[in-house]
Amino acid sequence: MKIWKKFGLAALSAMMLLGAAACSSKSSSTDSKKHTITFMYRGGDDEKKAYGQAIKQFEKTHKNVKVKIIVTSADNYATKLQAAISGNKVPDVFYIEQNNLLAYVNNGVLKDISKEVKKSNIDLNNVWSYGVNSYRTNGKTVGKGPLYGLPKDIGPMSLGYNKTMFEKNNIPLPDKDKPYTWDQFIEVCKKLTKDTNGDGKIDQYATGFNVNWSLQAFVWSNGGDWTNKNKTKVTINTPQFAEALQYFADFQNKYHITPSAKEAQSLDTYQRWMKGELAFFPVGPWDLSTYNKLNFDYDLIPWPAGKTGKSATYLGSLGIGVSNKTKYGQDAVELAEYLSTNKKAQKTLVDAGVQIPNLKDMAQTWADDKSLKPANREEFLQIVNNYGRSMPAATTYNSEWYDVFMTDIQPVLDGKITAKDYVKKEQPKMQSKLDAANQQLKASAQK
Repeated sequence: MKIWKKFGLAALSAMMLLGAAACSSKSSSTDSKKHTITFMYRGGDDEKKAYGQAIKQFEKTHKNVKVKIIVTSADNYATKLQAAISGNKVPDVFYIEQNNLLAYVNNGVLKDISKEVKKSNIDLNNVWSYGVNSYRTNGKTVGKGPLYGLPKDIGPMSLGYNKTMFEKNNIPLPDKDKPYTWDQFIEVCKKLTKDTNGDGKIDQYATGFNVNWSLQAFVWSNGGDWTNKNKTKVTINTPQFAEALQYFADFQNKYHITPSAKEAQSLDTYQRWMKGELAFFPVGPWDLSTYNKLNFDYDLIPWPAGKTGKSATYLGSLGIGVSNKTKYGQDAVELAEYLSTNKKAQKTLVDAGVQIPNLKDMAQTWADDKSLKPANREEFLQIVNNYGRSMPAATTYNSEWYDVFMTDIQPVLDGKITAKDYVKKEQPKMQSKLDAANQQLKASAQK
């Protein structure tokens, strides 16, 4: 899963100093000596193997360049990158998390790569516009202005279901094109939640959604949102939002179709999904290498639709950026271009089951390939093209205002407070932190 981190004040101060001292990049195109550039990213074993292969391919076409790989776990990436920034040891090329783009740009950490990308004749029209625009900014707004990175990937969060479980319980398979209504979803979930061994305890549940990655689908499909369009006002205190949050909490407390927090302590919902004991679970492209080894058949469907009648879910991304202080700007940009847009590199990464193709034409061919699992990979492209949205804090100066919401939410999930009371209480706290983030953005943009 994509991990959202707070942007610490210490790291922010360090970047301000770094921005003041940032020097211009020096192209290595005229340097015939062998030199090393560093690439920092995060990932598991499958991603490490795939990137190792892709880097070797890049080095074959860049005889004078050696790429030193620095890899971390997802949980540690933001902390280690901020430490590198604070210590003035920024890698030449590194992953950009969406909600750090504005701070990195306004504090001089990232290089504007617009000119280099334009000269390279990359067909950006064949790269998902969401991915490209996620790394454009004029210092005030994301999506407009110079290019400060290229997409490592885009991450549509789809809904997976245990096809084998449906078939064993003689329940009609979900429609891959038409989403369940909320009422229909509950009815199906009730049928799939049961005691299968007769010991008096439920051991097969319908759902096991982590609130951090799944609540968005229900809020958005019901017409709610965390902020207004301009990201200036927190809008959680609405009937549409409260209804969606209560619906989500009722999975556990009213309908008992999801394990309680206590039950999840002994066996969490991810483990239950992997064992074939959950009917529905989120599926991102980064999960494919693992989920395609499951001992049951699964597929993808649209998320259940609330009052809007339409599915919704989040569409994430990671970017690949270049340090503003790199000594080898041209080679660093070419590495970012290669990993993001080169067909051979993309095939290596896609075949590893860690992402969908960044290139539109390649993505459609991949989705249409009937020899691959899951069968309905087209759902990923539907999310990208039709109903995916950025995470609420993806384009704000920091995520602290949004983090408060998720940090405080457990009493709602446990049924100790109603969603209506929660959003009323939480809105002012979040608004205060969003106001502070926008003030920080304004101040950093004026430097």
